[in-house]
Amino acid sequence: MATGTLTIDLDAICANWRALDRASATSVQTAAVVKADAYGLGAPRVAKALAQAGARNFFVAAAEEGAALRQILGPGPDISVLSGHMPGDTDMIGDLDLVPMLNSLDQITRHLETLPGKPFGIQLDTGMNRLGMEPDDWAAVAGIVLEARPHLLMSHLACSDMPDAALNTQQLDTFRALTDGLGIPRSLSATGGILLGSDYHFDLTRPGIGVYGGQPFANARKVVTLSLPVIQTRMVEPGEYVGYAMGWQATAPTHVATLAAGYADGLSRALSGKATVWAGDTPCPVLGRVSMDMIAADITHLAELPDALDILGPHQGVDDLAAIAGTIGYEVLTSLGPRYARRYSTGATA
Repeated sequence: MATGTLTIDLDAICANWRALDRASATSVQTAAVVKADAYGLGAPRVAKALAQAGARNFFVAAAEEGAALRQILGPGPDISVLSGHMPGDTDMIGDLDLVPMLNSLDQITRHLETLPGKPFGIQLDTGMNRLGMEPDDWAAVAGIVLEARPHLLMSHLACSDMPDAALNTQQLDTFRALTDGLGIPRSLSATGGILLGSDYHFDLTRPGIGVYGGQPFANARKVVTLSLPVIQTRMVEPGEYVGYAMGWQATAPTHVATLAAGYADGLSRALSGKATVWAGDTPCPVLGRVSMDMIAADITHLAELPDALDILGPHQGVDDLAAIAGTIGYEVLTSLGPRYARRYSTGATA
């Protein structure tokens, strides 16, 4: 038996991508980031849906992800690899027409020597200090690289979900200083950058988390519902405990449901005693500790015994659950475990 049912609304994903496409400036292309198995939701179904919705540019983290995505999408769409051209990736990149975003002098040398004439992009570090070429290194090789006509010049914003952060404008200014007047398509913004306004859009935007219903895209449609089956129910008397380490003690007769999911399924132990599950519109508090495979919830107030309770749904999205656990929606999504039965819903797309 699966630990729960994860329902993924493909129409909501496509609606979110279209909304971010509309939010991008006129004439700007909108890509889709589908790294980490489409943020944990299943790249085969998600990428196909986004391609049908109009996405023609996709970004992944590693060449292996790009190879899998090429098998899904077939020839045609651009597939860019954010980690660049790593040792051992040459055949994959060349045979499958992947576009590595080169991050260093070593990667530039590797690509131009082993795959001359094959497309590539350049990632520049404008202040995040994670991936990308430093300005001095770029200045030293820009003339040679530009002769090979990069497919794209890109960078990544460190604080785009913090609109007032001074680093946003600093990175924008640095990116412009490094790329203005070169005549090469440019990309700076993921979801947060799109929402910062047209100054940040350039030629291509790369929404990720907003496509999947997460912040900072406040108007996103919710994408996932996670229902956890009830394995067993029991009455717990006053003074008795629920879960490991006597994590919760009853002060009154309490009807307790044990649900089939836990931290092995991506539901953080930090949710212990803090989270809520839902029977339709009725909240049910989580009792005691989240264990590896099970969660307990108080169902005393329910008129009928539930077959399942929702931990993600209309009343509690990924960012809500993340806030309870002290993390971010990205981690909640990408941690959803393989034991869930995954169902994909479609219908009329807004």
